[in-house]
Amino acid sequence: MKYLDEYRQRSSIERLAADIAAITTRPWTLMEVCGGQTHSIVKYGLEQFLPPAIELVHGPGCPVCVTSLAIIDRAIALASRPEVIFCSFGDMLRVPGTERDLLAVKASGADVRALYSPLDALKLATENPHREVVFFAIGFETTAPANAMAVFQAREKGVNNFSLLVSHFLVPPAIEAVCQSPETRVQGFLAAGHVCAIMGYRQYVPLAAKYRVPIVITGFEPLDILEGVLLCVRQLEQGRYQVDNQYIRVVDRDGNRLAQKMLDEVFAVTAQTWRGVGNIDHSGFRLKPAFAPFDAELKFGLREHFPAGSTSPVDSNGCISGQIMQGLKKPRDCDHFGKRCRPESPLGAPMVSSEGACAAYYRYRAEEV
Repeated sequence: MKYLDEYRQRSSIERLAADIAAITTRPWTLMEVCGGQTHSIVKYGLEQFLPPAIELVHGPGCPVCVTSLAIIDRAIALASRPEVIFCSFGDMLRVPGTERDLLAVKASGADVRALYSPLDALKLATENPHREVVFFAIGFETTAPANAMAVFQAREKGVNNFSLLVSHFLVPPAIEAVCQSPETRVQGFLAAGHVCAIMGYRQYVPLAAKYRVPIVITGFEPLDILEGVLLCVRQLEQGRYQVDNQYIRVVDRDGNRLAQKMLDEVFAVTAQTWRGVGNIDHSGFRLKPAFAPFDAELKFGLREHFPAGSTSPVDSNGCISGQIMQGLKKPRDCDHFGKRCRPESPLGAPMVSSEGACAAYYRYRAEEV
């Protein structure tokens, strides 16, 4: 635990907190973009170390949470087909669709499997040549290279009973959407370090300048996050709006060029519907025409049956996930939090996902339930 403990020492946290307090002269609202950062903030109680003038709000950085209702319904339709082995990361199994979730489909007899890797799903397809194996390819830029590699290998090996249901999201356009919102209170961003480990941070430089917001590439441990806050507040107090890289032990400006090359080979950038946020141009991936035989939506004719879905920040069941992921509200502002909406009976994905803000509050702030 040595290399974790050094980023969690209380004495170092208190020193950083004192440095933040010393330079803070007015209120500032910062958004941590990644759900992993949200969980660290809530788990370690980092807000109690910050001066009252600093508020942290939670962004759309949970891929499970932002996956649209229409995509969930497509996944459920696919999983219900008798010829399909439907594979997914475990978090997605309990995200509510219009009528039920994937776990309920599995309980009714469908072949739904939780896997850790799309390459495991590809192996499953080679072992079951008479079944159709579909992998639910969700996530940000972080998970996209592995999904690209899986479909690339499927084509190279001629595994034609394998396909992806693609639901990928790109972070920089989401940050821009937050900046453009007339309701936003966000004055600076803590960007997701793992996304930038893949993509680098060149895309963030024009965003910081255009919208006059500091963007700090930040890690996930308590010291990472507080140092990210310090760098962000320092810029705001000095009237600077640029990109700082706090996570230098992992991230550089250019990112992982080999992973980017694989993404360019397999995926094209497209518009994407973010649950509770809406349609954002150039914010998602789709398979390129060369990989169309491995596109589950095309293979099974799903798109015409499931429209893009609601773009309202409040779901029809009262879940306010859209408002939470835009930094407009927090989980405790929801009337259903800890009541109708609990981990065993979630109204929305933020209570299900291991990166969801509501799950973090419920787990680590029991006194607010």
